[in-house]
Amino acid sequence: MAHHKSAKKRVRSTKKRAVRNKAALTKVKTLVKKVLDLKDTVKAQESLKEAVAFLDKTASKGRMHKNTVARKKSALTKHVNKLTAAK
Repeated sequence: MAHHKSAKKRVRSTKKRAVRNKAALTKVKTLVKKVLDLKDTVKAQESLKEAVAFLDKTASKGRMHKNTVARKKSALTKHVNKLTAAK
């Protein structure tokens, strides 16, 4: 257990940050699933836009690595483009 005042504060702030990060990563998973499950092109494009915006925000805050975000965005875009081409 932490004994110094600053160490105790660090424990508290780490817990807060962990909760925030967990919530963001959970939302990313939900948005990705939402895009991948849609078969309608228009809805998929709208969901893609929302997912990409949130992924960029997540990367800018350092919750996910920028290359991970780029990989996810690429896969989602590829999926939506495939839907558009099949139409």
